[in-house]
Amino acid sequence: MADKYLLRVTAGPGYDPSTHVEVPVNTQNATKINGDYCTTSLQVRVQNYRGLPRNSPQSSPYFSNAPHTHDQYSIAFSFVPHASISASNLVFGNDFDRPIRDRLPPGFGTAFKIVKWAIDPGLDGDVYADKPYLYGPALSSLNVVRVGEKATRSEGKVDLGEAGNPRKVGIEEGADGDGEEWRKETGAPADGGQRKKWALTEANRAKWEWEEGRLYAADFFNPYLDFNEFALKLPGFSLGILSYMDGKDNLRKNHDLRYVMKDKETGNVFFVVVFTLHLKDDVEKDDAEAAKGTTANAGGGFQPQDDDLD
Repeated sequence: MADKYLLRVTAGPGYDPSTHVEVPVNTQNATKINGDYCTTSLQVRVQNYRGLPRNSPQSSPYFSNAPHTHDQYSIAFSFVPHASISASNLVFGNDFDRPIRDRLPPGFGTAFKIVKWAIDPGLDGDVYADKPYLYGPALSSLNVVRVGEKATRSEGKVDLGEAGNPRKVGIEEGADGDGEEWRKETGAPADGGQRKKWALTEANRAKWEWEEGRLYAADFFNPYLDFNEFALKLPGFSLGILSYMDGKDNLRKNHDLRYVMKDKETGNVFFVVVFTLHLKDDVEKDDAEAAKGTTANAGGGFQPQDDDLD
């Protein structure tokens, strides 16, 4: 079934897809997002990538280096908050605009228990709500967090500088410049895994405040979610999500998974990344029409329609 689809990654400063841009996958070209609450530089990598843009590299040097040789994808980013926010309020995870309770595959409950136990104990949410969500504190959910220096401003905009550029082999846990002392004062462990466990405690999170104007870098990755198959492969358990979604009523629909970093208290969104599986037939049809000059997209390439983000 997966060969019917092409993957496309888009990102933007909020939920509105009209503000999103296509993200180049497995390249050194970072996507800059200037939002109301955060300035972000984003890079996405997907192993064995099969998607759009069509000339995208199939892999990245990132996956040839430890500890990423078994990982399936990475969302790496640097960001500067426009206002300070507590570590308990800044969350990272997935959410949806519509109910998914009737589309959850058999075994989802077991899969979620495994994720909570083995991967991200801080993850919480309600997948049966009208607007389902699964969030965890960013400080305990992100695999890597690096604290940088205060960012500079140019013509009223945040300048991420060289520290905000993507790195070929990934971001390392730690700190740079005066960020080293800043991190030490929080008491957060130097090791990423230990920092994640440390941040599960609310009292520890209270010691860390994401500071206005300071540059942070982070990486979120794992070997469990295969975006080419839309399959979840957990320790001792495998769940083919696409095979369930591709039922009679969904055969002509595109499928997406949305990641968001936001303030859970105010709802203010820092950035959004959407992974969408587009039906290959629709993409090829759009390309053919573009080549004939029969669409408004004179430059060619697939453009999402109103129902593409179901």
